[in-house]
Amino acid sequence: MEENSQILENAHSEFKRQNYEQAEELYTKFIASCLQSRECEASDLATAYNNRGQIKYLRVDFHEAVEDYTSAIQTDSRLETPSYNRGLIHYRLGFFDDAKSDFQQALKLNPDFEDAKVSLQQTILDQQHKINRGY
Repeated sequence: MEENSQILENAHSEFKRQNYEQAEELYTKFIASCLQSRECEASDLATAYNNRGQIKYLRVDFHEAVEDYTSAIQTDSRLETPSYNRGLIHYRLGFFDDAKSDFQQALKLNPDFEDAKVSLQQTILDQQHKINRGY
């Protein structure tokens, strides 16, 4: 257990330093260890999935990032950030209904989440423009 928390700490440090390749390896190691031992805090595991998803998002590996964000949501449904992050990808891909649902979930968990409010409004506007243009 102690070793796991050290791996997670190191992963967070590398992530903050933007050493994404190293951070991704450490998050993957932490996730695998947690799934094997089943002795990790749900919030830690969800954060590891979310941050690894962020790295994949930055690499434009949207499908893999969505998988990590979904795993984070399933692991700890109380965290709003993975829903917001997944919503951003759905928005960028033009899946406006999915994006709206994700942003609404993030706001349900944290009504003061300003970025989620802005993103939800933009999604609604863009979806309406798309409908108006007949797409």
